[in-house]
Amino acid sequence: MAEAKPRRKRPLTRLQVSRTEWLSPHMIRVVAGGPGFASFIANEYTDRYVKLVFLQPDVEYPEPFDLQVVRDTFPREKWPTTRTYTIRWFDLDAQELAIDFVYHGDVGIAGPWAAGLKPGDDVMFAGPSGAYAPSPDADWHLFAGDESALPAIGAALAAVPAGKPVRAFIEVENEKEELPLVCPGSAEIRWLHRNSPAGTSDILVRAVTEADFPTGAVHAFVHGEATTIRALRRHLLAERGIPREALSLSGYWRLGKNEDGWQAEKREVGAAEREAEEREAALGAAARR
Repeated sequence: MAEAKPRRKRPLTRLQVSRTEWLSPHMIRVVAGGPGFASFIANEYTDRYVKLVFLQPDVEYPEPFDLQVVRDTFPREKWPTTRTYTIRWFDLDAQELAIDFVYHGDVGIAGPWAAGLKPGDDVMFAGPSGAYAPSPDADWHLFAGDESALPAIGAALAAVPAGKPVRAFIEVENEKEELPLVCPGSAEIRWLHRNSPAGTSDILVRAVTEADFPTGAVHAFVHGEATTIRALRRHLLAERGIPREALSLSGYWRLGKNEDGWQAEKREVGAAEREAEEREAALGAAARR
């Protein structure tokens, strides 16, 4: 019997909150830094994401805190909770970074936590990881997503090469949730107001499917609620004929599930969705012949 491979240790970065800011009625920015920033290693991606670690308040963990040691020695019910969030920006000179949180009142873990933070409070995370940055070789760039994707879209818009055409479709609840975004490209940003809870509208799908796209090779970043992203995946692959390698597609969340439940489901359906992508792309190519 082959020996089990040792788990790869994921070192944690431990920062302290510098300040928090309400960007909109439902978006909180947490800026953190401190001595622990020296262990932060940035990568080249604009969707650079981290796994935030939330300790259980009634559990005493050994110091220095090591997540892998806790998982190896504590029962699962006492493990900290993790949640995935995108780094909106980082500043190596100021030794700070920012993470934006969607806030829905007392629902969930991360939103209420962010709303209650004070300067000096700890922020712990593993990462960052990532997989996408706007390609300088693309003729134009497409962005589509809801509030969950807004931090990554904002970071990507700022990294688009100067003058490159951009079409961005961003779904939010209403005009009060719109945020100022900077883009050196030639950007057309459409804010889509669903005027309903997240995940209950097809406004993003309709906007993208009805849009006139520029000519040339596109590089696309399309992320958000899973059902919405599945519909956009089908449209972009089969109907628009965009090559799969030119698309960054992911369901960040699914209506009715927390991250733990959605990630478990996502692993189960991932292979089936990849097969469906290949079939849809093949059918779309045949239809365009």
